[in-house]
Amino acid sequence: MRRRSDLAIEVVTQFIGDANGEKNGVVKEEKDVGQLKVACIDILKGYEKKTGKEAGRYISIDMSQLEQRSADALEETRQVFSEELKALLAYKNIKEDAACLVVGLGNEHITPDALGPMTLNHIMVTRHLYEIAQDELDGDYRKVSALSPSVMGLTGIETYDIIESIVQKTKPDFLIVVDALAAKAVSRVNKMIQMTDTGISPGSGVGNRRRRIDEKSLGLPVIAIGIPTVVDAVSVTHDTIDLLLRHIGRSLEHQKKGQDWYVSDDERSEGTEMEFPDKKVRKEFLGKVGILSKEEKRQLLAEVLTPGGYNLIVTPKSIDAEIEDLSRLISNALNVALHPKIEFTA
Repeated sequence: MRRRSDLAIEVVTQFIGDANGEKNGVVKEEKDVGQLKVACIDILKGYEKKTGKEAGRYISIDMSQLEQRSADALEETRQVFSEELKALLAYKNIKEDAACLVVGLGNEHITPDALGPMTLNHIMVTRHLYEIAQDELDGDYRKVSALSPSVMGLTGIETYDIIESIVQKTKPDFLIVVDALAAKAVSRVNKMIQMTDTGISPGSGVGNRRRRIDEKSLGLPVIAIGIPTVVDAVSVTHDTIDLLLRHIGRSLEHQKKGQDWYVSDDERSEGTEMEFPDKKVRKEFLGKVGILSKEEKRQLLAEVLTPGGYNLIVTPKSIDAEIEDLSRLISNALNVALHPKIEFTA
């Protein structure tokens, strides 16, 4: 059973594991930039069905090691984000003077789905200036326009149809689409940025797939940017069981050393990096559930939670403040990447 996820790094790990290389259809490179982990994943044509993702390039920036609410941490992330986006635009042969339409997908009335519309609040739009004062711009700004099409439940119109109409009328050279995503791991919620040249299927991560917005359907390059803001209850329960087992294993190690039965704050911060206890210990504490594989465990949880309507889509309680920070982060990074001659001032 596939876990709900819009993140290529999660899907690839789930179905390919550590396999990497052209013969497996996935070429993956990782690097550390300061406290951030940046991964570039190329999914080759012909391997879409095997990986569960469209063929193309996916770049992810892992922010889990940062204090997200720190101004310095956000600025460090913004700098890396801007550079990676510039590199992706260059990879797609998009010129510095190419006109861009930034689309903020989502429902502004639902906080975890408001990432796209809120990002547009701080985008530097310039297309109208070219209409009235082109000679005064001196090429310092790219021609940028912005659109928030909302959702079909509010407009009664398919999101793709709105975007297609605007594209035909205004004729941008490329699109940047911003949307909230779904993750399969709690540790990645609000902690990872994904960029891809494959476009996006709005709502796919929560089982509400709409018509795909991509280069094939619109006839121009589409860069999709997203941050996972939600996770389903099956994933939360699954990850909780795994964390419980790791906690038990580490606590038993402490007990053997004559220490108290607890895990210190420093060790707790290791989170999913802690190892599982052996099979005997897992069975002793959780019975047969403790020795199930990850997918067997998830299948069992889905069978229990889904029929009764308990497989809810959940988000952190701090989502209001975090969406504010994350939307500002994306808009600042976009402004710098789209207008390369403009220096960023926090």
